[in-house]
Amino acid sequence: MRKNTIANLLLAASFGLPLTACEDTKARQENEQLKAHVVELVKESGDLGNRVDALTQENTELKQEIERLKAKKTQTKTAKTRHHRHTTQHAAATVN
Repeated sequence: MRKNTIANLLLAASFGLPLTACEDTKARQENEQLKAHVVELVKESGDLGNRVDALTQENTELKQEIERLKAKKTQTKTAKTRHHRHTTQHAAATVN
């Protein structure tokens, strides 16, 4: 389990224990709302944790693909040939 999930569960328990002792109806209603909210937050935390794991895996795969493409690019590079430009002097010498 993730640390956040455990912390949320402990938070829910700490809210739940003192409020269950209350006899006031309004306090009980608030307690139930808070419990529902905590359960929702715990679920969201788990979903976000799973999403982070998926994105981390995707990131790793993309980094590997980048490295593979870089390696492929360096292997396919050929030596550049030099293109000699004709200078005006060279061109004039060949015409005379």
